[in-house]
Amino acid sequence: MYSSTTQNVTVFVEPTYLSGESAPEQNVYVWAYKVRIENNGAETLQLKTRYWKITDSYGRVQEVHGPGVVGEQPVLKPGESFEYTSGTPLSTPNGIMTGSYAMQMTDGTLMDIAIPAFSLHTPEMAKRPN
Repeated sequence: MYSSTTQNVTVFVEPTYLSGESAPEQNVYVWAYKVRIENNGAETLQLKTRYWKITDSYGRVQEVHGPGVVGEQPVLKPGESFEYTSGTPLSTPNGIMTGSYAMQMTDGTLMDIAIPAFSLHTPEMAKRPN
C-alpha cells in the first residue's frame, strides 16, 4: 500500500492487477486501485476535483482531470475518511500513476492534496530485476 500526507489529509492507494480483464496478446493491461482519503485535520473538507498523471513503460503520459471521484464530491468532517475503487488500462505491462485532489475548506479556499505515486505492474513484471 502507498500513502502520502498533505496538510493533515492522508491518501492511501492499493493497486491490483486484473488479469481477468486484461488481454496481454492485445497489449491491454488493466488495474483496479482502491483509495482511502482520511481527514486528520480540524476542518471539514470537500473533494472538488481530481487530477491523475498515468505514465506507461514507454514514458507515454495520459492526464485525467475531472470533478470529484467515482461521481461523488465527498465531504469529510474531521476524523472521517472516504474510500472508493476505480481502475485504469495501460498498453504496457507496467507503469506508474500519481496525482492530486483539490479539496475545498469551509471558507472556500482550495488546497491540493498529493496522491502518492504508485506502481502498476503485472505479477510477471514484479519478478524482474530493475
